Amino acid sequence: MDLKQLESFVRVAELGSFTRAAAVLQVPQPLLSRHVRQLEVELHQSLLARNGRGVTLTEAGRVLLEHARGILHQVAVAREELEAVRGALSGRVSIGLPPSLSKLITVPLTFEFRQRMPKAQLSLTEGFSLLMVESLRAGRLDLAVLYNPAPSPDLEMSLLHEEALILIAGKHAQQASPTGELPPSVTLSTLADLPLIAPSRPNAFRLLIESEMLRIQRKPRIVLEIDGLNAILELVREGLGYAVLPAYTLSNFPDTQAFTTHRIDQPQIMSQLMLVWSARRPMTSTHKASLELARELVARTVTLQATESAP
Repeated sequence: MDLKQLESFVRVAELGSFTRAAAVLQVPQPLLSRHVRQLEVELHQSLLARNGRGVTLTEAGRVLLEHARGILHQVAVAREELEAVRGALSGRVSIGLPPSLSKLITVPLTFEFRQRMPKAQLSLTEGFSLLMVESLRAGRLDLAVLYNPAPSPDLEMSLLHEEALILIAGKHAQQASPTGELPPSVTLSTLADLPLIAPSRPNAFRLLIESEMLRIQRKPRIVLEIDGLNAILELVREGLGYAVLPAYTLSNFPDTQAFTTHRIDQPQIMSQLMLVWSARRPMTSTHKASLELARELVARTVTLQATESAP
């Protein structure tokens, strides 16, 4: 068993295809097949089940995949630490960002990363919080910025920002409404009667709204499910419903004057933005520097946008 064999196996397992793995690794497909076959012969077990659509993991394959990821990660850590001894931060860092934050932070984070760690490689991924938690546990992500993650013994967390969600309405739709404009502040009970446009589960904001409504024995009135914040705001602007989101999400929209914002009280819906990483995997100097960079940049950006957009 050697590192090349393990890397070949991990790539094939993750991509579910020898063809795709060969393209990613830029090696001939027969070589990948030979690496996996050598592992199977050495371990006396089948690791992959071949079918017409690609490959799937056997039970033995699932066990080896977890160990192989850990072994490859440890090797990468050793290499990066040796580079750090020479004074250079190198290696690869993968960071997950939620869609609501990705547009605000991707460009400044990339520029700062390149300036501070020119020899390191940055990989940014956009995704929902629940899915990124699984990627952290599997080692596909090193760090992630998540909304309201559940406490877990295998994850470390650091609070970046906390704020109350607000109600967002279309200004012209409000003026044309026969019931008149909403007051500056609405109760959670009043919110339960309004037609909401919300992302589908497992979006963190959707889950938070539902859990807070449950506390007062109500359910949100979801009239449309849209997985895209700008698309939600477009529909809100046209008067098809209301949105419950952080104030800073309006900064992604080009025409903020088309909306009115309203506080939600009795009680507030508080959302926490957390920086999360695995408690089970060692962090290299590059990972630690990236963590501090993400903490600094995300907190500064979100706090500034929230202050400018607050009702």
